[in-house]
Amino acid sequence: MVSVLLSTLKKWKGSISPQRFLLLGFILIIATGTTLLSLPIARAPGVEADFLAALFTATSATCVTGLVVVDTGTHWSTFGHIVIISLIQIGGLGFMTMATLILIMLGRRIGLRQRIVIQQSINQVHVGGIIRLIKQVLVLTVIVEGIFAIILATRFAAEFGLGKGIWFGVFHSVSAFNNAGFDLFGGFRSLTAYPEDIVVSLGIIIPVIIGGLGFIVIADLYERRRFRLLSLHSKVVLVGSGILILFGTLAVLLLEFNNALAGLSPAGKVLAAFFQAVTPRSAGFTTVAVDSYQSATQFLTVALMFIGGGPNSVTGGIKVSTFIILILMVITLYRGSEEVEAFRRRVPRYLIYKAVTLSIILMFLVFAVTMILSVTEKADFLTTLFEATSAIGIVGLSMGLTPELSPIGRIVVIVCMIIGRVGPLTIAYALLRRRHHPKLKHPEEQIIIG
Repeated sequence: MVSVLLSTLKKWKGSISPQRFLLLGFILIIATGTTLLSLPIARAPGVEADFLAALFTATSATCVTGLVVVDTGTHWSTFGHIVIISLIQIGGLGFMTMATLILIMLGRRIGLRQRIVIQQSINQVHVGGIIRLIKQVLVLTVIVEGIFAIILATRFAAEFGLGKGIWFGVFHSVSAFNNAGFDLFGGFRSLTAYPEDIVVSLGIIIPVIIGGLGFIVIADLYERRRFRLLSLHSKVVLVGSGILILFGTLAVLLLEFNNALAGLSPAGKVLAAFFQAVTPRSAGFTTVAVDSYQSATQFLTVALMFIGGGPNSVTGGIKVSTFIILILMVITLYRGSEEVEAFRRRVPRYLIYKAVTLSIILMFLVFAVTMILSVTEKADFLTTLFEATSAIGIVGLSMGLTPELSPIGRIVVIVCMIIGRVGPLTIAYALLRRRHHPKLKHPEEQIIIG
């Protein structure tokens, strides 16, 4: 699969844009995963073939979403689980990162065109330093997934035995770091059996946070190690993520203290609230059943799913940096200033336009998909809104609608997951023949706002 992408890239002489190549790459990976999951060996004994379920699962795994129409733990065989976790790893890191790894191992030279595609795949600003960053990403992945695989395997081995415990540790560590949300516990119950288990909760949530910050932020932290020396991007992502996690934890704790968290100890309530505050921003795991939340908490979860995690990460949504820019815009307008600033740095105007554009596009998509699912599915408005946002934000949380989706609903969600993972702007550039650059500037005239 990767060799096909590499040969295609080698033959590319400008006829295929980097954005179009990325889109085709994800589609090829999904098609390969669907084919493998459609094989009889991929299903558990006695399970009937379901092509649409295989396509949905392959898309969800490649797009590191976590939404499933069939139970992962009981529907698929061990071979199927290996296919799923492989798709999660390839989709999480990005197929160009995996391709670069193979080229490095083979001692092959990576040309400018390959570097441009890699730049687009990880949403990097500059081509320079791309290969060095890719190596850092791979090292970070091995270290984080390895450490937490050992931690989780030690915990699960005590419950399931050594062999199964090791496999569960590896699978859930990879799924957590890539913010995929897939689990093997069966019954569509995620981690609801472990709301007060600190080893399982932190063993999942810490790699989720690391993976959700973005590889550039992690590399920046490693190299500079002091907050004041970090880039503006890293400062915005770290502060924004911290604020959202703190706010989410306090909000969930307050709203669900005597509801979904009622049966837990005081320390267990704090741990569970912290878990639920982090995972909506793309992870998809949960230690408390989402359908047990009250409506206010479910709507808060929708908002967190819409925001997402950090850029250059395995998360979806508008991204936390975009959200912070929007907040800074409001503050700037309130103060009567003309420039958006943060940490004594001015934010370029084109980034502000991009933040607004991305937010409007995702809002429109959520609105449109919610309306479509309201027609095709038998569910209330909040449930369809939750499902639409979870798919577009590649989160993976569900209020129980996903397994009941109609064939049309499944196809709609599949498309949403691809858009959410590749990015609406990347897809727009991939589908456009060329970008318009006007040669003339027209006269300026005022429009009344507000």
